[in-house]
Amino acid sequence: QVQLVESGGGLVQAGASLRLSCAASGRTFRTIVMGWFRQTPGKEREFVAAINYSGGSTDYAASVKGRFTISRDNAENTVYLQMNSLKLEDTAVYYCAADLTYRRGAYSSDYWGQGTQVTVSS
Repeated sequence: QVQLVESGGGLVQAGASLRLSCAASGRTFRTIVMGWFRQTPGKEREFVAAINYSGGSTDYAASVKGRFTISRDNAENTVYLQMNSLKLEDTAVYYCAADLTYRRGAYSSDYWGQGTQVTVSS
């Protein structure tokens, strides 16, 4: 079992940067794939980024590739999402996810944080 607590969301202007953090509890953190998803009202939760257990392999949604960077600190049981050059369309609730699996072309998870709001204004 893994429990997740996100932090770092807020209101920023377009073009600014923001870093999200996700603190995880549980002894298995360093062995599992971690990731970030986001959701806007009326839409399904969408994949943003994933990172493997060692941090040596990452994957990104096309919409954020080149602007967002996912990283992890296994000693601190924390995963980060550095978001640069933020756009209006990045506005969403961002969720940390643990123990991601990849099936039929999509990532999914059974373990979610409570979410943190990111709002990008013009």
